[in-house]
Amino acid sequence: MLRIAGITPFTTIDWPGKLACVAFLAGCPWKCPYCQNHELQHMDAATQGEAELFSFLAQRQGLLDGVVFSGGEPLLQEGVIDAARRARQMGFAVGLHTCGAYPQRLGKMLPFLDWVGLDVKAPWSDYDTITGVAGSGEQAQRSLRLLLDAGVSLETRTTWHPDLLTQDQMAKIAHDLAECGVRTWAVQAYRHVGTTGILANETVYPSDVPEDLSPLFEHYEFRRA
Repeated sequence: MLRIAGITPFTTIDWPGKLACVAFLAGCPWKCPYCQNHELQHMDAATQGEAELFSFLAQRQGLLDGVVFSGGEPLLQEGVIDAARRARQMGFAVGLHTCGAYPQRLGKMLPFLDWVGLDVKAPWSDYDTITGVAGSGEQAQRSLRLLLDAGVSLETRTTWHPDLLTQDQMAKIAHDLAECGVRTWAVQAYRHVGTTGILANETVYPSDVPEDLSPLFEHYEFRRA
């Protein structure tokens, strides 16, 4: 059973290179201050269920490349694993947006995944200051290791607000990811619209990223606010 807060019928940006729909699952264990889906952190944001999602998918077979499970944090709901399996059986490729909070469930979902977008919040030792949850860095690091070992297509991305992460911390993230074997990293400039407003309305620019970081990756992108 899934608790879904909304379904985007088609998108070309949530899974690079694919025409997909997105199911936004309710609930998230972390409380990142820059979250643009903060209303989805609570389970009562759900307005739809699994029946609505698969009824929609049945009408889109042959028209969409895949379905992306997003959130919130989709792996908070264990039912997303079976939903991924069902979507695969219907002929859809399956993508996942995750913060890495549930490595054990991620491991169970891996056989049904074609692509993953993993949010990397901070250097592993500094995660708690972003998520508000002790031990979150260890969970995210385990999730990254699982994804790399499985060889699933992977994009890592880091949202950058100047009050939360310094240039040195961004450099630490980049070097740690590159040393692990990550090939794709995107820096996402903070966007104030849609957040709780707890952070100052400030952002960063491509020139703020140290020049020696982008060559560490085969694919690097700066995403503007």
